[in-house]
Amino acid sequence: MAKKTRGRPAVDTEAVNLRLPREMIEVVDAQRRNEEDLPTRPAMIRRMLKQWCHDRGIDVEE
Repeated sequence: MAKKTRGRPAVDTEAVNLRLPREMIEVVDAQRRNEEDLPTRPAMIRRMLKQWCHDRGIDVEE
């Protein structure tokens, strides 16, 4: 069975609400359009943050 890609994140999570400048939102949206599966904004932000951690040698679970 295929893994669902939409819906609530994993159970062991916590909501983080933040405001971003319009310019940052435009960057997130531009990157979303480069992805084959067009993730939601929150999903794209999670991907970007995970990549940021990876680039710094920080191991994070999804």
